[in-house]
Amino acid sequence: MSFVPDVFEPPRRLVTQEFELEPLGPEHNEDDYAAWTSSIGHIAATPGFQGGNWPRPMTLEENRRDLERHADDFAKRAGFTFTVRDPDRGPIFGCVYIYPDKDGVHDARVISWVTADRAELDGPLRDVVRAWLLDEWPFVNVDYPS
Repeated sequence: MSFVPDVFEPPRRLVTQEFELEPLGPEHNEDDYAAWTSSIGHIAATPGFQGGNWPRPMTLEENRRDLERHADDFAKRAGFTFTVRDPDRGPIFGCVYIYPDKDGVHDARVISWVTADRAELDGPLRDVVRAWLLDEWPFVNVDYPS
């Protein structure tokens, strides 16, 4: 079974007054790398990342390969990763990952992070993304740790 129905066109953008989301790809490499490497401790303590294998030290080239994988997943509709940035293509300060959940109960597992200097947006980002998933995505039961 595919992650999303073949007739579903995944949204490619979400814009609020505080941030915008767009598909993450290798063109974001340097800004994405700067964002997450500045906040490894904060991200590691964010719900959904505790005890995981990321964030971990990586080279810029390793990060590029990771972003290429996320872009490929998006193109294949196997998972959807979005960069979080200030509106009007401002600085990147986070990411949202939407992937199949392996527990057999949930349609999708979603995790997100923001940089430590934007920590006050962790909750608002989760709230907006939860509403977006209900309104514009074909999921019924999403696991999104908070």
